[in-house]
Amino acid sequence: MISVADALARIREGLTPLGAELISLADAYGRVLAEDLTARRTQPPFAVSAMDGYAVRAADVAVLPTRLKLVGYVPAGGRHEGTLGPGEAVRIFTGARLPDGADAVVIQEDTEASDGTVLVHDTVGAFGPGRHVRQAGIDFVEGEVGLKAGRRLSARDVGLAAAMNRPWLMVHRRPRVAILPTGDEVALPGDPIGPNQIVSSNGAALAALIAASGGIPIQLGIARDDGATLKTMARGAEGADLLVTIGGASVGEHDLVKSALGEIGLTVDFWKIAMRPGKPLMFGRLGATAVLGLPGNPVSALVCGMLFLRPALERLQGLPGDGPLPEPALAGAALAANDGRQDYLRARLVRGPDGAWVAMPFEKQDSSMMSALAGADCLIVRPPAAPAVPAGAPVDVIRLSEGAYAL
Repeated sequence: MISVADALARIREGLTPLGAELISLADAYGRVLAEDLTARRTQPPFAVSAMDGYAVRAADVAVLPTRLKLVGYVPAGGRHEGTLGPGEAVRIFTGARLPDGADAVVIQEDTEASDGTVLVHDTVGAFGPGRHVRQAGIDFVEGEVGLKAGRRLSARDVGLAAAMNRPWLMVHRRPRVAILPTGDEVALPGDPIGPNQIVSSNGAALAALIAASGGIPIQLGIARDDGATLKTMARGAEGADLLVTIGGASVGEHDLVKSALGEIGLTVDFWKIAMRPGKPLMFGRLGATAVLGLPGNPVSALVCGMLFLRPALERLQGLPGDGPLPEPALAGAALAANDGRQDYLRARLVRGPDGAWVAMPFEKQDSSMMSALAGADCLIVRPPAAPAVPAGAPVDVIRLSEGAYAL
C-alpha cells in the first residue's frame, strides 16, 4: 500500500492539462483560463465624476462660500463641449465625463442652485484637485493583465473580463469523465430492484461531484460482475479523458475490474492506499484514457472522489490539483490511537465557547452510511500511527460543505 500523499502525487504526474478552446463570456463562470487575459481598453477611459454634483475648477472653490456660473449639464454618457473657464461650473452626474478644464466635483448636498448659478457652501471643508473624481485608468489600463492563466473564473472574474471588453476567452477544455459502476447487487434509482439488490447512489453522487468540479459526466450504466460485460461497457469510455470505475477493485472473487480490463490493455500505476475509508483505490491507463478505480462503498467512493478525483479534474483543467487543504479545529471527543492507515472521520462542526471550531465525530463511521456523510460538515484527518488525543486537543479537518464546489 502507498500513502495518500504518494497516490495523489502519482495521479497528478499521470495527467496533463487538456487543450484550450474559445468560449463566450456568457459561458465563462467556473472555467479555467488557458492564457493571461489582458484589458482591451482603459477603465475608465477618461476622468469621470464619482458623485452627483457640479464639475468645477478646484482653484475656484479654494475659498468658500462662492458662487459659480452654470454653463452646462452632463448626464452619464454625455459630454460638455468646450473648456470650463474661471468661475464656471457644469451640472454633472455620477459616471459622466469630466469637462475639459474641470479637475474636481462638488457634491450636490453642498450646493444651492438658482438663476443660472450655483452657490457652494462653506461646509465643504478642504477641497483640492481630484476631489470626487475617478481618474482615467484608476481600475486598469489597456494591455494590462487582469486575470492570469490557470485561474478558475468566479462571478467577480467574469465581471472583470466584461469590463475589460473581452467577450471571448480561451479556457481549458472541460474533462469528459465516463462513470462505470459495477456489481450484481446494485440497481439504478427508479429501476426495478431485485430481492437481493440495493439502490446505487455512487454514480449519481460522483456525476454531481464531477459537474461541480468542472467536468462533464458520462454515465455508462452498471456493469454486472462478468468479465465480458465489464470489458464491453468499459469500451464505452473511448474518447473520454478519464474513466471512473466504482467497485470491483478489491480482492474478492467478484472484484473483476483490474483483471478484466487488464485483458484489454489496462496498465496499473498503483492499487491500494493506506487510508480509511477507501483502501481499494486504483489508478492506471486504458489506452489514451486515464482510469481511476474507486471503492464501491458509497462513503468510500465519495471521500476518495474528493481526495483524488477532484484534484485529477483540476489537474486536467490546468490547476495544480494539490487536493483539499486541512484546517485547524478542536476534537469534540476523545480519539483513539490510529493504526497504519490515514483515517478520515465524518464529523459535524460547531462553535465552541471561545469561538473556535469544534469537530464532533459521529459515533458510527461505517463506510456504507450515506446519511452520515450527508449530515457531516467535515472529515477529521488522522495520520497513520497518530497517538490518542483527548477532547479539546487540536486536530486537522477537511471541510465538506463550504464553497461553490462543495461536496
